[in-house]
Amino acid sequence: MKILVTGGAGFIGSTVAAELISRGYEVVILDSMEKGHRQAVPVGARLVKGDLASDEVLWRTFDQGPFAAVMHFAAYIEAGESMRDPSRFLRNNTGNTFRLLEIAAHRGVRKFIFSSTAAVYGDPQYTPIDEAHPTCPTNTYGQAKLFADHGMDWVAKLHDMTCISLRYFNAAGAGPVYGEDHRPETHLIPLLLETAMGQREALTLFGTDYPTHDGTCVRDYIHVMDLASAHILALEAELPGRRHIFNLGNGRGFSNREVIAAVERVVGRPVPVVEAPRRPGDPAILIASSEKIRRELGWAPRHADLEGIIRDTWDWKRDHPNGYA
Repeated sequence: MKILVTGGAGFIGSTVAAELISRGYEVVILDSMEKGHRQAVPVGARLVKGDLASDEVLWRTFDQGPFAAVMHFAAYIEAGESMRDPSRFLRNNTGNTFRLLEIAAHRGVRKFIFSSTAAVYGDPQYTPIDEAHPTCPTNTYGQAKLFADHGMDWVAKLHDMTCISLRYFNAAGAGPVYGEDHRPETHLIPLLLETAMGQREALTLFGTDYPTHDGTCVRDYIHVMDLASAHILALEAELPGRRHIFNLGNGRGFSNREVIAAVERVVGRPVPVVEAPRRPGDPAILIASSEKIRRELGWAPRHADLEGIIRDTWDWKRDHPNGYA
């Protein structure tokens, strides 16, 4: 069975692609390499280098099918940047998703699995957040993903395609081979580890006056290998109906200060931190309820321990001090 993985040279896409190959799937990766890394393309995958904004690239990629499914990871992910350049995020994360969906439907793809985000929910009205929670994004990144989600409702209905949105909370950790190497890096755990390695002078802690127990943001961290297992289950499941949304998280939140303390325990030394004002668009608390995917697909996280997640990231960082460079 052949699967198209967009953004398969990135952090989550490469990990999922490697898992697909290990299970006997044939994988074609489409990646512009704007954010991806050639070294992150798993052995055994076929790489098409090109931009989702190009119809010619998309038609050429689909000529390598037929594909049983598309897994769509290609997107811009920096929430802060999305507030400075909203049009760029809407063009890429929404417009290019619609373009991909249109051609996938035309080519007879029966299943589309979308890398969505907890950012679609915005500031929570209750926690943990389940799939019935109102969607009210507080940044353009979340809004662009939500627009794509809404478009999939219609594609699923009108083109008889099963469309599954997996709404991640905070992806972290590292697989046995592939890890997190964003340029620029914006995620808390790798930023802390880069600081611990002396690659940064200090970690900038944005916001210490949130309505949380210690004044800093609270997030639910999920290991990338647990994300990969959820994608495989979604691919292989026979689900009733055509449209499905699942949250992916561990169901437990950690504040930024708690993450800093856990990193210091793992690396065995203090990490310099500089406090700064809040960033626009950052919700105070995001904690997942993943009961739906547990119930319907039998998914369960196997790497839920925060220090274990940090330790896997630390091991990969020490083996790749300059990332994939």
